[in-house]
Amino acid sequence: MKYALIGCGRISPNHLEAAINNNLEIVGLCDIIPENIDKLLNKLNIDVNKYKKYTNYKEMLEKEKPELVAIATESGKHAAIALECLDAGVNLIIEKPIALSLEDADKIIEKANKKGLVVCANHQNRFNKSIQKIRQALEEKKFGKMLYGTAHIRWNRGIDYYTQAPWRGTWAQDGGALMNQCIHNIDLLRWMMGDNIEEVCAYTDNLNHNYIEAEDLGLAIVKFKNGSYGIVEGTTDIYPKNLEETLYLFGQKGTVKAGGKSVNIIEEWIFEDDSENSEDVKKNNSEMPQNVYGFGHTPLYKNVINAINTHTKPLVDAEAGRRALELVLAIYKSAAEGRPVKLPLDKCSTMDFVGRFDKN
Repeated sequence: MKYALIGCGRISPNHLEAAINNNLEIVGLCDIIPENIDKLLNKLNIDVNKYKKYTNYKEMLEKEKPELVAIATESGKHAAIALECLDAGVNLIIEKPIALSLEDADKIIEKANKKGLVVCANHQNRFNKSIQKIRQALEEKKFGKMLYGTAHIRWNRGIDYYTQAPWRGTWAQDGGALMNQCIHNIDLLRWMMGDNIEEVCAYTDNLNHNYIEAEDLGLAIVKFKNGSYGIVEGTTDIYPKNLEETLYLFGQKGTVKAGGKSVNIIEEWIFEDDSENSEDVKKNNSEMPQNVYGFGHTPLYKNVINAINTHTKPLVDAEAGRRALELVLAIYKSAAEGRPVKLPLDKCSTMDFVGRFDKN
């Protein structure tokens, strides 16, 4: 299967490695800054002349005719590039978030469905061993009735991170901590707790990053339609470095905690049905990645390739990407308007919140 990558920044090594691990035919790498492509290849100890390089993705699409493209540019460009790729008949893996507005997400979903193409939102943490095991327990109804779940993302991002790529922290191209750093765990919370949300009540603020436009702290309570609740705590204010990313799930008959750098370790596994030894479960379903990106990209790619070949939906389809986006935007909306917000949302965009934290 012919594969190409658009955007060769911070997350691109994970994408290229996943493509290589899945034996894809890499027909092109594209970035508007040519040096970024060489940096990517050098980081992976790959000959800088091994793959064709492009600075214009439209030219690459026309010349190479890839069957699968990963979009890993700044978030604000995801939707426009995705729509052009779909017009060219290309299946997609789109880095999170799938878009920065619900209207754009809906356009991507509509076009992909119309053309019969696969679109995957790159929420790779769903493929963590820990998360897969927890999901299995959920589907086997080991938790009983779900009561509530919590997602904590306690990370650090300093000024160097934002000056390295000035689009970060802007409403037009990114959003803040919840949209960029926390959306993975927000996706997991929604996926585990029942997907359908009744309302959200939230606060957001910019406490320690006066050089960015968006939030560095988000706190939210989520009421799910099945009667369960969710709590979101996301921040990039933790001193002096990333502390943890954890997901707690509490049911009538079970308690689970996934922690570590990227919810990659099962730290608690307690069920009324104790048919599995909890220590064995923790040992066999935990991983120790070198960074917060984890090991999920390679199995995500495998899942997408299988979906393309079998004409089925990937585990994290475009609708799942829209749901994660919707929850972040609902948190933004509730915080900005000072009231609970009902879901579903039809229209909302990061651009609705321009000026929210501007200092007088």
